[in-house]
Order: sequence, then structure tokens, then C-alpha cells
Amino acid sequence: MRKGVLEFCILCILSEKDAYPSEIIDAMKSAKLIVVEGTLYPLLMRLKNEGRLSYEWKESTSGPPRKYYRLTPAGKDFLKELNNSWSEMTNSVDKIVKKYSSNIL
Repeated sequence: MRKGVLEFCILCILSEKDAYPSEIIDAMKSAKLIVVEGTLYPLLMRLKNEGRLSYEWKESTSGPPRKYYRLTPAGKDFLKELNNSWSEMTNSVDKIVKKYSSNIL
């Protein structure tokens, strides 16, 4: 489940703008989702291999060129599917929590 949530978060971040991995990690950290490079890079590569992301090398003013990732049209479609699934799941969980929350200690 965590992998799916991380994918969803990565795609949401990239839906706003192209980003390089450090920016993605910073965005997740600011939301209190701790992700390390060893987790992020394999997800980015898999999403790229599935055709959901592409990347472009861009020059950096503070070091070597950086690989900026962006959503592909297939990635945008997949993000919509994930968003719908997320909404359905959170609605279902909310219903259960509301119904049975009086039993939570």
C-alpha cells in the first residue's frame, strides 16, 4: 500500500511542475512523508519504464546537470485513476471510522 501511496504523491508533485529528485524528496518531507533516495529512484525508474514519466537533463547553476522528471500523457491518465481510487478508499475508511469510532480507546 505504501508504494502505491508514494507513487500517487510523486505523480501529484509532478503534476504541478517538472522536478528533480531532491525537489520531490523535499516536497514529501514538508508533508511529513519521509522518503529516501534509495526508495525514490527505483519508483521513478519504474514509472519511467511504464511510460508514465519522462525526463530531461537541464543545466544547473550550482553543479552538474540535473535530471528533471515530468508526467507523460499516460502518467496524467494514471494519476486520474489513482486519484479516483484514493477518493473511494478514503471515503470507505471514513465511513468505517465514523461508524465504529466510539469503540476506539
